[in-house]
Amino acid sequence: MDADKRIKAKPAAESRCGFGGKYRTMKYFMVLFSCAVPLFFGNAAQAGGVAADCTYNGIPLYGNVKIVDHFPDVKVQAVSRFADLRVKTVDGYANSCGRWKIVDSFPDFTVQFVEHFPDITIQIVEIYPGLTK
Repeated sequence: MDADKRIKAKPAAESRCGFGGKYRTMKYFMVLFSCAVPLFFGNAAQAGGVAADCTYNGIPLYGNVKIVDHFPDVKVQAVSRFADLRVKTVDGYANSCGRWKIVDSFPDFTVQFVEHFPDITIQIVEIYPGLTK
């Protein structure tokens, strides 16, 4: 008879707080969720996205650029203020930060203009292209 009482006895954690397995399950869910958020929103957590050497994920942000609708190297949003990069389109050599030559073939990298969730924001300028920071 004593053995039956021991089997039916509640665990110490359940008897103290009254939650039992629910509390433990919620705790595991919160730990899992907090680990998964940076995986899905890693780019949003980056400040600005443009490195000090004028690159984004190792892609130099100058040179020959092709504008595409699908599968870009960089998603950009054109803004009028508070941009990560100031861009000037040129016809000649695009060999410094923020100078882009728009081409149809043999691009150095591709961009897609988006309205929401860009990788970087750009401001189209006539003078002083480059980083804004």
